Amino acid sequence: MVTATETLSENAQIAKAYKELLRLSYQKLSAADKKMIRLALDTAVDAHKNQRRRSGEPYILHPIAVAKIVAEDIGLGAHSIAAALLHDVVEDTSYTIQDLESMHGTVIAKIVDGLTKISSLKKDKNVSLQAENFRKMLLTLNDDARVIIIKIADRLHNMRTMDAMPREKQIKIASETLYIYAPLAHRVGMYNIKTELEDLGLKYTESEVYHEIQKRIQDNFDSQEEFIDSFVKLTKKYLRKENLKFSVEGRPKSIFSTRKKMMSKNLSFDQIFDRYAIRIIYKSDPDQEKFLAWKIYSIITDHFQPNPMRLRDWISAPKSTGYEALHITVMGPKGRWVEVQIRSQRMHEIAEKGYAAHFKYKHGKQDERGLEIWLNRLREVLEQPNPDAVDFVKDFRLNLYASEIFVFTPNGDLKSLPQGATPVDFAFNIHTEIGMHTRGAKINGKIVPLSYRLRSGDQIEIITSEKSFPNPSWLDYVITSRARARIRSFLREDKKQIAIEGKEVLRRKLRQLKIGFNESTINKLLIFFKLNTSLDLYYRVGIGTIDNVKLKKFSADQSNRFFNFFKRKEPVTKDPSIVDQEKITDNFDQLVFGKAEERLEYKLSPCCSPIAGDEVFGFVTISDGVKIHKNECPNALTLRSNYAYRIVNAKWIDSSQNEFIAKLLLTGLDDLGLVNQVTKVISTTNNINIKSVSFDSNDGVFEGRVMLKVKNTALLKKMIKQLEKINGVDKVIRE
Repeated sequence: MVTATETLSENAQIAKAYKELLRLSYQKLSAADKKMIRLALDTAVDAHKNQRRRSGEPYILHPIAVAKIVAEDIGLGAHSIAAALLHDVVEDTSYTIQDLESMHGTVIAKIVDGLTKISSLKKDKNVSLQAENFRKMLLTLNDDARVIIIKIADRLHNMRTMDAMPREKQIKIASETLYIYAPLAHRVGMYNIKTELEDLGLKYTESEVYHEIQKRIQDNFDSQEEFIDSFVKLTKKYLRKENLKFSVEGRPKSIFSTRKKMMSKNLSFDQIFDRYAIRIIYKSDPDQEKFLAWKIYSIITDHFQPNPMRLRDWISAPKSTGYEALHITVMGPKGRWVEVQIRSQRMHEIAEKGYAAHFKYKHGKQDERGLEIWLNRLREVLEQPNPDAVDFVKDFRLNLYASEIFVFTPNGDLKSLPQGATPVDFAFNIHTEIGMHTRGAKINGKIVPLSYRLRSGDQIEIITSEKSFPNPSWLDYVITSRARARIRSFLREDKKQIAIEGKEVLRRKLRQLKIGFNESTINKLLIFFKLNTSLDLYYRVGIGTIDNVKLKKFSADQSNRFFNFFKRKEPVTKDPSIVDQEKITDNFDQLVFGKAEERLEYKLSPCCSPIAGDEVFGFVTISDGVKIHKNECPNALTLRSNYAYRIVNAKWIDSSQNEFIAKLLLTGLDDLGLVNQVTKVISTTNNINIKSVSFDSNDGVFEGRVMLKVKNTALLKKMIKQLEKINGVDKVIRE
């Protein structure tokens, strides 16, 4: 029971928090804006009046705190501040979206509706709820990017106030934060919030590590401050001589980034030397920004030895987040490396506020630069159908934290791509149609494989062909969400087309076996072949995995009286809703290793107990052969850091759909146009690709070797029979 005194104290606390919210707003608020925000506050206070947080404080302090982050740290305007105040009203109270629309207008109601939709998901045992949650959140970008921004602010305040929660809930929320919210904050340019989310995430997921690094930083605080102060004083002295208007800030690197560097380079805390960052923020007219940045660079490098390998020019080529700055690493006093960031006031605001400042400063030709380009591309990806939320989030996340490289088109246009991108990623970045018909690529005038990893400065020419289309192997090396979404979409449609053809083949073959083509037969076939959907069945008939021999076994099985007796007694049927799904599933039954997809002996590691379909890797042990670990295994980080040379790439495949290499030896009498006939037969056989061809002729007798990629032996046998019919071919032997 709350006393009258406590109520008065809490009301005073709420009023103080509200005044701070208005005072600290990044945007200038008009009288109308303040009226709109006050109305939102009154609604939120009324809605949450009987609610308290786990800590015991009034619940209304949470939406006010979120609104404060939105107003001050992110810098959004009145509509966003009002929406932040109301973000939990529909989800947690009796108010409806219609109520908010009539009271606060369409814009605010729409933002709150987006925030509410994220949380209003029905549990589905076949779907990762959290992945679906993330997917739904990202889909709101199609309507209003402010939804995500407010959601990040909400998550930040929750992370700041998690101490009263149970340990397991802390770990869950912190893990989600590190997995998606921190990368998202990074991607929309909110670097300060990203850093805080990372540090708080580490605090709750690896508490001991966090507190250990925090203690080491605090123990070194005095010497750090002394070092930073001495460097700042020297820097100010040199810059004042040039009559520049500037400010200099110094700070140690974050706990999370320190931890990340320790893990990635296998270093101790004492071995990390670049633990400091200096920021020079200068005043400048827009047309002088670049000139002054390089002038400051020249002054700094005149007095401090630069590391030429650590120069980063994001003024000439801004990051896709909109971030602009000049980064250099120099040798400071006492032989310590220092990172110096050179930014104009405009660049600094964009780096601090991200999305809000980006749109504040956009003008002229900058309309489509940086962040907005990324947002437009993201919308494209989000519009692609993707039934698997886990895959969607995984692909999307790959692009959130990825470092950028800068490459050139044949015409010299500069393009930004994530580090690790391939020519196929580049092709889809240019245009979907170019990506869909990519046949090859030239890098700096030289033909390279499509799996080639692009480097900054590469000039790329894409070779296209109307007869070329994406194939499943592309998914092994493309990394951008746009490319993966388009390739998957094409492959799904391609599989459906094969399934349509397979359905007619199956109908014909069942007729030959005098078996009726109906729902009951399809159900029995699915049970017999251990498949999930009718589309699965048709597809496998279409590619030849289920051939005449297997269908005859099914027919014999059905006619067996003993089998039928028990079948009548205990009928087994498939759920019609599952059978009729337009989905071709993978039956992961085989593990392959390396680029060549070799079959090796292996054991499943008991520490993480991987199962078929999991993302895994192989570890070559000293005495126990290859052990299989999940990518998220607790020991994965240690193994990859310390024994990288013993790591073997591994993946689960569906052996019925997977391609394998077949080598053929052809012998016979040489004839004009023989090689052309051989290649024509192979190319007209469905789902068979030529890897290499070599023919030798000697005194009228030829010997040829052909290496092929083929889905199954049925297709291979069919093609061998066709090759043997060619005039001049005597024998075709599989090596």
